[in-house]
Amino acid sequence: MGARVLKIHPKDNVLVALQDLQQGEQIVYQSETYLLKEDIPAKHKFYTQDLEKGAEVLMYGTLVGKTQYPVKVGERMSTDNLKHAAAAYAFRPYNYHWEAPDVSKFANRTFNGYHRSNGEVGTANYWLFIPTVFCENRNLDVIREALHNELGYAVTDKYKRKARLLKEWYRQGKDLASVDLDLQEAWVPTDRVFKNVDGIKFLNHQGGCGGIRQDAAVLSKLLAAYADHPNVAGVTVLSLGCQNLQVQDFLNDLKDRNPNFDKPLYIFEQQQSKSEEQMVTEAIRQTFIGLAEADKLERKPAPLSKLTLGVKCGGSDGFSGISANPAVGYCADLLVALGGKVLLAEFPELCGAEQNLIDRTKNEEAAKKFITLMGAYSQAAENAGSGFHMNPSPGNIKDGLITDAIKSNGAAKKGGTAPVEDVLDYTEPAIKPGLNLVCTPGNDVEATTGKAASGATLILFTTGLGTPTGNPVCPVIKVATNSSLASRMADIIDIDCGPIISGEKTIEEMGEDILEYCIRAASGEVIPKAVQLNQDDFIPWKRGVSL
Repeated sequence: MGARVLKIHPKDNVLVALQDLQQGEQIVYQSETYLLKEDIPAKHKFYTQDLEKGAEVLMYGTLVGKTQYPVKVGERMSTDNLKHAAAAYAFRPYNYHWEAPDVSKFANRTFNGYHRSNGEVGTANYWLFIPTVFCENRNLDVIREALHNELGYAVTDKYKRKARLLKEWYRQGKDLASVDLDLQEAWVPTDRVFKNVDGIKFLNHQGGCGGIRQDAAVLSKLLAAYADHPNVAGVTVLSLGCQNLQVQDFLNDLKDRNPNFDKPLYIFEQQQSKSEEQMVTEAIRQTFIGLAEADKLERKPAPLSKLTLGVKCGGSDGFSGISANPAVGYCADLLVALGGKVLLAEFPELCGAEQNLIDRTKNEEAAKKFITLMGAYSQAAENAGSGFHMNPSPGNIKDGLITDAIKSNGAAKKGGTAPVEDVLDYTEPAIKPGLNLVCTPGNDVEATTGKAASGATLILFTTGLGTPTGNPVCPVIKVATNSSLASRMADIIDIDCGPIISGEKTIEEMGEDILEYCIRAASGEVIPKAVQLNQDDFIPWKRGVSL
């Protein structure tokens, strides 16, 4: 049956319900008995002490909120009786000691990746189309339609077939509400022309002109980061010509990031072309030639230290901080101990966990950089009439994440317990092995977009409610916090951490399973669901207020 409740930290004055609990039940936990004064749904919390108005409520051993009126033992935590509060943070000399996990079973393991000339190793081999301005999005769509269909990368043919069947049945006068389209599925994927090219990806966006010049400058660095990504084999750039983000700006940022950039790079400017058709035709021709060259590269063994793992959560629930996130965190610790890189981002979702991260940061300069970035981000949100306290979504709250500090302390578990080696601003590349903090919004797509820009070659994405988010160049692996979600949305979930909740597996065992999956995904032996669905989400951050 498994445990019914959980105290996350000895200092906590709430318990988490692992199953639905009923009003009037007596819950015994660690020799203490609690009489429930109301129903406590699974994932929610109840108070273990009588608390006065303004009392501090602790979870994960830290402040997560203050009571708005007196509460009694056995009452359910809610947005009515608890409001967000987070502990102050500051730099202080701190001798953090980390006990690395036992990695003996992974010590000599390798993955089969794509080796680049600069020593980096990709987990995939993609060709990338980049528009310098939104005006070129339509041309990218035209090229995508042509190349995806003809070269075997399209995944939408099955839906086209279903639409075609509906059209035929409509003409025949059939009752469309009663026909079973699933029974009519006969679509077979087209064989790929280029076996060693995993996909052709398109970075459609709404920037490059208008807005402010700083937006274009940030976008340029972001696009350069994607062009230089280890999972990218070559790049085709489409430019209009008159936009704020000039091609030369992009090339300058690319050179700054990698002075020895040597991937195929084809640039087409529409205002210098004879016609749209001529430009699109030449772009397809040159890209086809480049694809033939990219196809010559084959996967070869590489040590696990060549992996860069982004960790992300979205559609979180009350189990996120006690199942999937800690399991991903243990996987992250394993990779750090093996010499790899881990990227923890989503700064609005580190609110309340700052002091722990600061104390773990090895370099004083990096710690103070984190404090500066967090402070400026928080102040910008407050200046706009918002704040980190408004981060939890209605779905988060409904499933037990009552305050941002609760959500954030659970979210921070994805980073494991390793020391923080470096702190990176948006688009800065991760250079140092170990745990890196990356400044991004909490927004799912903006965060994954930023992680890939800093060099993530795989992203572990935990979710309790379910989300289809992916990324164009970095495979995104979905990790469910509970078995119900994993079963209900099996088409988008890759790994189920529900066995932690049921007591069938420990966090450590699940973390090792996750790393095993990562090795297979990095080798192309298993294709994550988001990749199968061509879930290529890409949203540049304009550095405005985004939670």
